[in-house]
Formats: sequence, C-alpha cells, structure tokens
Amino acid sequence: MADSDSYLKWAAGLLDTLPAGWTTRLTVVRTPIAPSPDQIRAAVSGTRTPEAPPVLPARALRRTAGRMRPDIVLAACTGPVVDVLVAEVLGDLVPRPVFVTGLPGISIPATEKAWLYRSGCDLFIVHSGREVAEFTRIGAELGARGAVALARLPYLDPPPRPDGAAGGEVAGPRNKVIFATQAKVPRRREERERILLALAELAQRRPDLEVVVKLRARAGERQTHNERHPYERLWRSLVAAGRVRDGLLTFAAGPMHEHLAAAAGFVTVSSTAALEAIRHEVPLLVLSDFGVSAEMINVVFEGSGCLGTLDDLVDARFRTPDAGWCRANYFHDPSACDAVARMAALVAQARTGRLVPARSLLDGPAHAAARRRARLRLEVPPRVLRAGYRARRRMRRYLGALR
Repeated sequence: MADSDSYLKWAAGLLDTLPAGWTTRLTVVRTPIAPSPDQIRAAVSGTRTPEAPPVLPARALRRTAGRMRPDIVLAACTGPVVDVLVAEVLGDLVPRPVFVTGLPGISIPATEKAWLYRSGCDLFIVHSGREVAEFTRIGAELGARGAVALARLPYLDPPPRPDGAAGGEVAGPRNKVIFATQAKVPRRREERERILLALAELAQRRPDLEVVVKLRARAGERQTHNERHPYERLWRSLVAAGRVRDGLLTFAAGPMHEHLAAAAGFVTVSSTAALEAIRHEVPLLVLSDFGVSAEMINVVFEGSGCLGTLDDLVDARFRTPDAGWCRANYFHDPSACDAVARMAALVAQARTGRLVPARSLLDGPAHAAARRRARLRLEVPPRVLRAGYRARRRMRRYLGALR
C-alpha cells in the first residue's frame, strides 16, 4: 500500500522483484497527498501492476486486509502514515502479518525520524550498503526491534519486455536534456529561477537539443513533499517579465524511463532519477551551485564524478559516473540483496506463532496527539480536510486581528 507518487512507483517496482509464486496486490491509501489518476498510471508504467490500483480510505483498506489475511503488509508510505497503519489501522489483524516498510530512493544521510515512524515494522528496506550500515546503527541506538534489509532500487533493473528488449527502452534519437525537479530543494525562488535561466540559455545555444523540465506533478496534483515554488509557475512569471522567451523549454510529466530513453543529458539538484539516468547510460550533472550537504539531499553524490555547475549545464558538459562509486552506491551486485530472504524467514516465524507483537517507539501518551492528527489524514476525505484547514487558518487570522 502506497500513499504518494514516489512511494507508489517504488512499491510497484518492488512487487515485480518478488518471487513468481508470491501473490501480490497493490493499493493506494487515500490521503491528501494521494496521486492523481495520471500520476498513478505514470508510477506503475513499465511494471506488472494493473494501470489503476484502487484508492482506498483507511476503513476499506482494513476490510480488504481482513479478507485477504496477508502474510506480508508492505507499508510503502510516508512516515506518519506508516506509523498509523501499523499501530492502529492494521495492528490487530489476525493472523498477525509481517510488516515491511522502506524508503523509495536515496536515503543518505539516514535519520532518526525515518526510523521512529517505521519502528513498528519488522523489516526496513533500503538500497545501498551504506544505507544499511547507517540505519542499522540508528535502529540499535533507538532500540528499534525491526531489522534492516538490502534491495536494489527496482527501477534500476526494469524487467525485460516480451520481445527481449530492455524495459522502457525505445528506438529513436537521443536529443533531449532532462531536468528532473525536486520538490524540497533548492528552496528559494531565486535559486530555482537561476536553474530555469540556465536551461533557457542552453536551449538557445543548442537548438539541436530539446530541453525538458520533467515535473512530478502538474497544477492541482500532489506529490510526496509540498513544493513552494513550482517550476512551471516560475517560468510563466519569467516569460511575463520579459526575462526569457517563451517556448524555449518544454514542461512534461509522465514516466521517467520514457523521457530518459530519448535523453542526451540529464540534470538535477537532488533526485533519485539521477540513478535512473545512470542505469540508462545517460550522461548527467548533479548541480552543486546551492551546496553539497544533507540539507540539499545530495551529499551521497560526493565522489561520484557527477557534481557540476550551472555553467557546465549551459555548455552541455555532462558527466559519466565513477564505476567504483556506482558499486558502493545503489549499483551493488544483486546477490548481496537479502530483503526477499528476510521476508520469507519472517513469514515462517509468523506462521508458527514465533513473531513478537509489533511495537512502535511512538506508542504512548507523548505521541498520541500527533498520531491522532495523522489518523485524520487517513479517515477524513481530503476535500473535507482541506476545508477544515482553511477554516482554521481564517479563524486564526480573525483572532489575531482582534488582539
């Protein structure tokens, strides 16, 4: 079960890597950040998941799980939703399933917060040896019961098509430069405008290239993290102010693998899509103009050979990653992965009654109010919830005016 576009993409890919004899079902949890129908189709594109997994509220999800009596529940969701699902919505399922969770992309640096929300789960899946080591250390310090397991990011190894070609590949020229946006960074409007201006200058210098801004969400759609300054809106403002000529850039959504199949270059500030570019053998740039730090979510790319600047982008100087860095970060040998074996062992324990009850580190009165708020996001229809938020903000402004 997934609650946002990025988690849905990860979950659909992960299900494809499970043994053929395992029966799977994928659903979307109804929350305010649930993906739109177009986002759902893009997220599951290239996988064996049907085009439209159902979007279910928490109660329907509970009824479905009760009927299915699953061996494993994969909570592929943002942290607060994982906590509520495991501790409350699905916590009393009989027989008790194995609770598995994970993170859908680059997770360096590892954080306590990520573990705390997922501490009621039996298995926490990450995607590099470095991530395993960091999350294992943090889990031990916190006293979490769950184990950390290693898998490959599923979209780094797309399944082959029936005709034998690599999944997602298409024939045709590579004449696009893809900029993959990231909702959280850079935060400042001026920094995002600098990126758009550099992309526009590249488009002017290289009319042989189509410069594409790959969006995670179009206007009115939600994504895992809120985006304060959407690039498409900023571009319209730059055009209206006469700072750039309209038509230089293309704004597009859809599956990343389809864009990369026609890419001559790839650029991002911080995005797991950089790993997809490496998988597709697309030269890339990870922009360092705004810093290389945990805050910028790009520290993992130190030593990769992919860090570059906006000046490099304007001159189309893309990079090929260091092979040693790739092996140490996300492109490890598949034989090192133990996630499936650990899941199978936990199911065996559950079937013999040897699996201890799930226990979250967030159980208790200190976290009860936060958990209630998270539960509301699952129980209340998003439109009603947003109306309540707007009413609360208006009331606060009214009361503030009276002071």
